[in-house]
Amino acid sequence: MNQDNAGLLGLDRMIHEPARLAIVTILNAVESADFLYLLRETGLTKGNLSVHLTKLQEAGYISIEKTYKGKLPLTICRLTEEGGDAFENYQTQWLKLTGRVEKKRHARAVAAKAKGLVPA
Repeated sequence: MNQDNAGLLGLDRMIHEPARLAIVTILNAVESADFLYLLRETGLTKGNLSVHLTKLQEAGYISIEKTYKGKLPLTICRLTEEGGDAFENYQTQWLKLTGRVEKKRHARAVAAKAKGLVPA
């Protein structure tokens, strides 16, 4: 297995899924967010958002507080310390992986230019 594939397979699958990545990215930027805010910002359906929030909660990456604002139910989500650490690790892994890919792309371009395959 090459290094790029190993790096890709090493990414945190709980965070790497696009919907959960969007949720964790939003929660990393704010102290907390309610369900409706996350619904609006992610563009997910209520059911889909609910499923992804539950998975993140079960993984220990977010905390969910269910309360009321007056008579209306209110669901508040926060990134946990574990979730923040996992997101930071994910970002670090992703940057390393994309950096390796970019270095390979540059090396191929330089080699092609040296062989005269690319106009100077």
